Amino acid sequence: MDGEGVGGGGEAAWRKLSAEAATRKARDTCRSQLHVPYGDGDGEKMDIYFPDQASEALPFFVFFHGGYWQSGSKDESAFMVNPLTAQGVAVVIVAYDIAPKGTLDQMVDQVARSVAFVEKRYPSNKGIYLCGHSAGAHLAAMVLLTNWTKHGVTPNLRGFFLVSGVYDLQPLVFTSQNAPLLMTLEDAQRNSPQRHLEVARTQPVDPACPVLVAVGQHDSPEFHRQSREFQQALCRGGWRASFEELRDVDHFEIIENLTQKDDALTQLDDHDKQKGGRYTKPIDGSFWKNCTTNDIISKNTPTLPQVAAPTDSSQCIQVSSQCVQASSASSSVMAIVEAVDWFYL
Repeated sequence: MDGEGVGGGGEAAWRKLSAEAATRKARDTCRSQLHVPYGDGDGEKMDIYFPDQASEALPFFVFFHGGYWQSGSKDESAFMVNPLTAQGVAVVIVAYDIAPKGTLDQMVDQVARSVAFVEKRYPSNKGIYLCGHSAGAHLAAMVLLTNWTKHGVTPNLRGFFLVSGVYDLQPLVFTSQNAPLLMTLEDAQRNSPQRHLEVARTQPVDPACPVLVAVGQHDSPEFHRQSREFQQALCRGGWRASFEELRDVDHFEIIENLTQKDDALTQLDDHDKQKGGRYTKPIDGSFWKNCTTNDIISKNTPTLPQVAAPTDSSQCIQVSSQCVQASSASSSVMAIVEAVDWFYL
Protein backbone atom coordinates (compact mmCIF):
# COMPACT_ATOMS: atom_id res chain seq x y z
CA MET A 1 0.00 0.00 0.00
CA ASP A 2 2.78 2.45 0.79
CA GLY A 3 4.41 1.46 -2.45
CA GLU A 4 1.54 2.43 -4.67
CA GLY A 5 1.97 5.29 -7.06
CA VAL A 6 5.70 4.76 -7.46
CA GLY A 7 6.47 4.62 -11.14
CA GLY A 8 9.71 2.71 -10.76
CA GLY A 9 13.02 3.15 -9.03
CA GLY A 10 13.74 6.46 -10.74
CA GLU A 11 10.63 8.13 -9.45
CA ALA A 12 11.11 6.67 -5.97
CA ALA A 13 14.67 8.00 -5.91
CA TRP A 14 13.46 11.41 -7.05
CA ARG A 15 10.84 11.54 -4.30
CA LYS A 16 13.45 10.62 -1.69
CA LEU A 17 15.87 13.29 -2.91
CA SER A 18 13.11 15.88 -2.94
CA ALA A 19 12.10 15.03 0.63
CA GLU A 20 15.70 15.13 1.81
CA ALA A 21 16.18 18.53 0.13
CA ALA A 22 13.12 19.91 1.93
CA THR A 23 14.52 18.68 5.23
CA ARG A 24 17.91 20.29 4.53
CA LYS A 25 16.15 23.56 3.76
CA ALA A 26 14.20 23.36 7.02
CA ARG A 27 17.36 22.70 9.01
CA ASP A 28 19.23 25.52 7.26
CA THR A 29 16.54 28.16 7.62
CA CYS A 30 14.59 27.44 10.84
CA ARG A 31 15.45 27.55 14.50
CA SER A 32 15.58 23.94 15.55
CA GLN A 33 16.60 21.34 18.07
CA LEU A 34 17.68 18.20 16.23
CA HIS A 35 17.87 14.60 17.39
CA VAL A 36 16.21 15.35 20.73
CA PRO A 37 15.84 12.08 22.67
CA TYR A 38 12.34 11.31 23.91
CA GLY A 39 13.44 7.93 25.26
CA ASP A 40 16.49 5.80 25.89
CA GLY A 41 16.51 3.90 22.59
CA ASP A 42 18.84 4.84 19.74
CA GLY A 43 15.88 5.37 17.43
CA GLU A 44 13.86 7.43 19.90
CA LYS A 45 14.66 10.90 18.63
CA MET A 46 12.74 13.86 17.31
CA ASP A 47 13.52 17.07 15.47
CA ILE A 48 11.76 20.21 16.72
CA TYR A 49 11.45 23.29 14.51
CA PHE A 50 10.34 26.66 15.86
CA PRO A 51 8.90 29.87 14.43
CA ASP A 52 11.05 32.97 14.59
CA GLN A 53 9.31 34.29 17.69
CA ALA A 54 10.65 32.81 20.91
CA SER A 55 7.82 31.25 22.88
CA GLU A 56 6.81 27.91 24.33
CA ALA A 57 3.13 28.88 24.16
CA LEU A 58 2.75 27.65 20.60
CA PRO A 59 0.62 25.15 18.75
CA PHE A 60 2.70 22.03 18.03
CA PHE A 61 2.27 20.01 14.84
CA VAL A 62 3.60 16.48 15.39
CA PHE A 63 4.25 14.33 12.31
CA PHE A 64 4.73 10.56 11.98
CA HIS A 65 6.20 9.48 8.65
CA GLY A 66 5.00 6.59 6.51
CA GLY A 67 6.96 3.79 4.85
CA TYR A 68 5.00 0.63 5.67
CA TRP A 69 6.61 0.58 9.13
CA GLN A 70 9.87 -0.51 7.46
CA SER A 71 11.26 2.52 5.64
CA GLY A 72 11.33 6.30 5.86
CA SER A 73 12.83 8.51 8.57
CA LYS A 74 12.53 11.90 10.20
CA ASP A 75 15.53 12.98 8.13
CA GLU A 76 13.39 13.03 4.99
CA SER A 77 10.09 14.14 6.46
CA ALA A 78 10.39 17.86 7.26
CA PHE A 79 8.77 19.07 4.05
CA MET A 80 5.98 20.92 5.90
CA VAL A 81 8.29 22.78 8.30
CA ASN A 82 8.83 26.06 6.46
CA PRO A 83 5.17 26.75 5.63
CA LEU A 84 4.02 25.94 9.15
CA THR A 85 6.73 27.74 11.12
CA ALA A 86 6.07 30.80 8.96
CA GLN A 87 2.57 30.79 10.48
CA GLY A 88 3.77 30.54 14.08
CA VAL A 89 3.48 26.78 14.48
CA ALA A 90 6.19 24.60 16.00
CA VAL A 91 6.76 21.35 14.10
CA VAL A 92 7.94 18.06 15.58
CA ILE A 93 9.14 15.24 13.31
CA VAL A 94 9.26 11.95 15.20
CA ALA A 95 11.56 9.01 14.55
CA TYR A 96 10.66 5.49 15.62
CA ASP A 97 12.30 2.10 15.21
CA ILE A 98 11.14 0.71 11.89
CA ALA A 99 11.17 -3.01 11.07
CA PRO A 100 12.97 -5.28 11.30
CA LYS A 101 14.57 -3.62 14.32
CA GLY A 102 11.27 -2.42 15.72
CA THR A 103 8.05 -4.35 16.20
CA LEU A 104 4.61 -2.84 15.81
CA ASP A 105 4.11 -2.94 19.57
CA GLN A 106 7.34 -0.98 20.03
CA MET A 107 6.42 1.59 17.38
CA VAL A 108 3.01 2.20 18.91
CA ASP A 109 4.58 2.65 22.33
CA GLN A 110 7.28 4.95 20.96
CA VAL A 111 4.95 7.38 19.22
CA ALA A 112 2.73 7.59 22.31
CA ARG A 113 5.77 8.37 24.44
CA SER A 114 6.90 10.98 21.94
CA VAL A 115 3.61 12.84 22.31
CA ALA A 116 3.78 12.63 26.11
CA PHE A 117 7.34 13.98 25.89
CA VAL A 118 6.21 17.03 23.89
CA GLU A 119 3.48 17.74 26.44
CA LYS A 120 5.89 17.48 29.38
CA ARG A 121 8.58 19.55 27.67
CA TYR A 122 6.18 22.28 26.54
CA PRO A 123 3.32 22.32 29.07
CA SER A 124 2.26 25.82 27.96
CA ASN A 125 1.52 24.66 24.42
CA LYS A 126 -1.60 25.94 22.69
CA GLY A 127 -2.51 22.51 21.43
CA ILE A 128 -0.85 19.44 19.96
CA TYR A 129 -2.01 18.47 16.48
CA LEU A 130 -1.04 15.01 15.24
CA CYS A 131 -0.59 14.17 11.59
CA GLY A 132 0.45 10.84 10.16
CA HIS A 133 0.78 9.64 6.59
CA SER A 134 0.16 6.02 5.55
CA ALA A 135 1.83 3.84 8.21
CA GLY A 136 2.26 7.04 10.19
CA ALA A 137 -1.50 7.61 10.07
CA HIS A 138 -1.93 4.16 11.60
CA LEU A 139 0.44 5.11 14.42
CA ALA A 140 -1.35 8.44 14.94
CA ALA A 141 -4.65 6.57 15.12
CA MET A 142 -3.19 4.33 17.83
CA VAL A 143 -2.18 7.48 19.75
CA LEU A 144 -5.81 8.56 19.49
CA LEU A 145 -6.73 5.38 21.41
CA THR A 146 -3.95 5.63 24.01
CA ASN A 147 -4.64 5.28 27.71
CA TRP A 148 -2.47 8.09 29.07
CA THR A 149 -2.50 6.94 32.70
CA LYS A 150 0.81 5.08 32.43
CA HIS A 151 2.47 8.09 30.78
CA GLY A 152 1.78 10.39 33.73
CA VAL A 153 0.35 13.15 31.55
CA THR A 154 -2.65 13.80 29.35
CA PRO A 155 -1.48 15.67 26.25
CA ASN A 156 -3.34 18.76 25.10
CA LEU A 157 -4.48 17.07 21.90
CA ARG A 158 -6.53 19.43 19.75
CA GLY A 159 -6.75 17.66 16.40
CA PHE A 160 -5.81 14.60 14.35
CA PHE A 161 -5.09 14.53 10.62
CA LEU A 162 -4.94 10.93 9.40
CA VAL A 163 -3.76 10.95 5.81
CA SER A 164 -4.03 7.86 3.56
CA GLY A 165 -3.74 5.51 6.49
CA VAL A 166 -4.07 1.81 7.31
CA TYR A 167 -6.40 1.01 10.20
CA ASP A 168 -7.03 -2.72 9.88
CA LEU A 169 -3.76 -4.66 9.77
CA GLN A 170 -5.17 -8.15 9.49
CA PRO A 171 -5.19 -8.21 5.64
CA LEU A 172 -1.42 -7.61 5.73
CA VAL A 173 -0.51 -10.65 7.80
CA PHE A 174 -0.29 -13.05 4.86
CA THR A 175 1.33 -10.66 2.37
CA SER A 176 4.96 -10.13 1.43
CA GLN A 177 4.85 -6.74 3.14
CA ASN A 178 4.74 -8.57 6.45
CA ALA A 179 8.13 -10.24 5.95
CA PRO A 180 10.16 -7.57 7.83
CA LEU A 181 7.42 -7.06 10.42
CA LEU A 182 6.90 -10.74 11.33
CA MET A 183 3.43 -9.74 12.44
CA THR A 184 1.17 -12.51 13.75
CA LEU A 185 -2.60 -12.37 13.52
CA GLU A 186 -2.68 -11.53 17.24
CA ASP A 187 -0.19 -8.69 16.66
CA ALA A 188 -2.36 -7.33 13.86
CA GLN A 189 -5.51 -7.47 15.96
CA ARG A 190 -3.84 -5.84 18.95
CA ASN A 191 -2.50 -2.99 16.81
CA SER A 192 -5.50 -2.38 14.55
CA PRO A 193 -7.32 0.84 15.47
CA GLN A 194 -10.40 -0.41 13.64
CA ARG A 195 -10.59 -3.46 15.90
CA HIS A 196 -10.14 -1.33 19.02
CA LEU A 197 -13.23 0.63 18.01
CA GLU A 198 -15.38 -2.30 16.92
CA VAL A 199 -14.41 -4.99 19.43
CA ALA A 200 -12.87 -3.30 22.45
CA ARG A 201 -15.26 -0.34 22.14
CA THR A 202 -12.54 2.11 23.08
CA GLN A 203 -14.08 5.43 24.13
CA PRO A 204 -12.67 8.88 23.37
CA VAL A 205 -10.67 10.55 26.15
CA ASP A 206 -11.84 13.89 24.75
CA PRO A 207 -14.93 13.57 22.53
CA ALA A 208 -14.46 17.16 21.40
CA CYS A 209 -11.07 16.48 19.80
CA PRO A 210 -11.60 16.56 16.02
CA VAL A 211 -10.35 13.81 13.74
CA LEU A 212 -10.15 14.15 10.00
CA VAL A 213 -9.56 11.01 7.94
CA ALA A 214 -8.31 11.95 4.49
CA VAL A 215 -7.48 9.94 1.39
CA GLY A 216 -6.29 10.92 -2.07
CA GLN A 217 -8.56 10.53 -5.06
CA HIS A 218 -5.94 8.30 -6.70
CA ASP A 219 -5.15 6.22 -3.65
CA SER A 220 -5.90 2.52 -4.10
CA PRO A 221 -9.39 1.13 -3.35
CA GLU A 222 -8.07 -0.45 -0.14
CA PHE A 223 -6.95 2.90 1.25
CA HIS A 224 -10.36 4.31 0.39
CA ARG A 225 -12.18 1.41 2.04
CA GLN A 226 -10.14 1.49 5.21
CA SER A 227 -10.34 5.27 5.53
CA ARG A 228 -14.11 5.38 5.11
CA GLU A 229 -14.72 2.48 7.48
CA PHE A 230 -12.43 3.92 10.14
CA GLN A 231 -14.14 7.31 10.01
CA GLN A 232 -17.53 5.63 10.31
CA ALA A 233 -16.33 3.56 13.27
CA LEU A 234 -15.05 6.72 14.96
CA CYS A 235 -18.42 8.39 14.54
CA ARG A 236 -20.24 5.38 15.97
CA GLY A 237 -17.86 5.36 18.92
CA GLY A 238 -18.49 8.97 19.90
CA TRP A 239 -15.61 10.74 18.19
CA ARG A 240 -16.09 13.84 16.09
CA ALA A 241 -14.72 12.47 12.86
CA SER A 242 -14.93 13.59 9.27
CA PHE A 243 -13.89 11.98 5.99
CA GLU A 244 -12.47 13.78 2.99
CA GLU A 245 -11.34 12.55 -0.40
CA LEU A 246 -8.87 15.08 -1.79
CA ARG A 247 -9.04 15.52 -5.51
CA ASP A 248 -6.30 15.05 -8.08
CA VAL A 249 -3.68 13.59 -5.71
CA ASP A 250 -2.22 10.13 -5.25
CA HIS A 251 -0.81 8.42 -2.18
CA PHE A 252 2.34 10.53 -2.17
CA GLU A 253 1.15 13.85 -3.56
CA ILE A 254 -1.42 14.16 -0.80
CA ILE A 255 1.37 14.63 1.73
CA GLU A 256 4.07 16.09 -0.55
CA ASN A 257 1.83 19.09 -1.18
CA LEU A 258 2.65 20.19 2.34
CA THR A 259 5.72 21.84 0.83
CA GLN A 260 3.50 24.42 -0.86
CA LYS A 261 2.80 27.56 1.12
CA ASP A 262 -0.70 27.96 -0.31
CA ASP A 263 -1.49 24.29 0.27
CA ALA A 264 0.07 23.31 3.55
CA LEU A 265 -1.44 22.98 7.00
CA THR A 266 -0.40 26.56 7.58
CA GLN A 267 -3.69 27.74 8.96
CA LEU A 268 -2.91 27.15 12.64
CA ASP A 269 -2.59 30.54 14.27
CA ASP A 270 -2.71 32.35 17.59
CA HIS A 271 -6.17 31.51 18.88
CA ASP A 272 -5.86 33.89 21.80
CA LYS A 273 -5.77 36.83 19.41
CA GLN A 274 -8.38 35.64 16.92
CA LYS A 275 -10.56 33.17 18.79
CA GLY A 276 -14.03 33.07 17.32
CA GLY A 277 -12.97 34.93 14.19
CA ARG A 278 -14.67 34.49 10.83
CA TYR A 279 -13.03 34.59 7.45
CA THR A 280 -14.67 34.69 4.06
CA LYS A 281 -12.00 34.40 1.41
CA PRO A 282 -12.95 32.24 -1.58
CA ILE A 283 -10.89 29.43 -3.07
CA ASP A 284 -11.23 29.00 -6.83
CA GLY A 285 -14.40 31.09 -6.83
CA SER A 286 -16.27 28.94 -4.30
CA PHE A 287 -17.91 30.51 -1.26
CA TRP A 288 -18.99 28.51 1.74
CA LYS A 289 -20.84 29.99 4.70
CA ASN A 290 -20.28 30.60 8.38
CA CYS A 291 -16.87 29.13 9.13
CA THR A 292 -16.29 29.68 12.84
CA THR A 293 -12.67 29.47 13.97
CA ASN A 294 -11.57 28.84 17.51
CA ASP A 295 -8.44 26.83 18.17
CA ILE A 296 -7.64 26.07 14.53
CA ILE A 297 -7.45 29.39 12.74
CA SER A 298 -7.43 29.83 8.99
CA LYS A 299 -6.40 33.12 7.49
CA ASN A 300 -7.82 31.97 4.16
CA THR A 301 -10.76 29.86 5.28
CA PRO A 302 -13.66 29.88 2.84
CA THR A 303 -17.11 29.98 4.33
CA LEU A 304 -18.90 26.65 4.60
CA PRO A 305 -22.52 25.53 4.20
CA GLN A 306 -24.89 25.54 7.14
CA VAL A 307 -25.33 21.85 7.96
CA ALA A 308 -26.81 20.47 11.16
CA ALA A 309 -24.40 18.62 13.45
CA PRO A 310 -24.58 14.85 12.86
CA THR A 311 -26.29 12.61 15.37
CA ASP A 312 -25.28 9.25 13.92
CA SER A 313 -22.69 7.78 11.58
CA SER A 314 -24.83 8.06 8.44
CA GLN A 315 -25.37 11.76 9.05
CA CYS A 316 -21.70 12.14 9.86
CA ILE A 317 -20.79 10.82 6.42
CA GLN A 318 -23.34 13.12 4.77
CA VAL A 319 -22.11 16.19 6.61
CA SER A 320 -18.46 15.53 5.87
CA SER A 321 -19.19 15.11 2.17
CA GLN A 322 -21.04 18.45 2.16
CA CYS A 323 -18.50 20.18 4.33
CA VAL A 324 -15.43 20.50 2.11
CA GLN A 325 -14.75 19.87 -1.54
CA ALA A 326 -11.13 20.36 -2.46
CA SER A 327 -11.32 22.01 -5.84
CA SER A 328 -7.80 21.17 -6.92
CA ALA A 329 -4.59 19.56 -5.74
CA SER A 330 -3.26 23.02 -4.89
CA SER A 331 -5.89 23.45 -2.16
CA SER A 332 -6.05 19.85 -0.97
CA VAL A 333 -4.20 19.96 2.33
CA MET A 334 -5.62 23.33 3.25
CA ALA A 335 -9.02 21.65 2.96
CA ILE A 336 -8.07 19.35 5.82
CA VAL A 337 -7.74 22.25 8.22
CA GLU A 338 -10.83 23.97 6.86
CA ALA A 339 -12.92 20.85 7.37
CA VAL A 340 -11.81 20.38 10.95
CA ASP A 341 -12.06 24.11 11.64
CA TRP A 342 -15.72 24.24 10.70
CA PHE A 343 -16.90 20.79 11.64
CA TYR A 344 -15.73 20.71 15.22
CA LEU A 345 -14.87 24.06 16.67
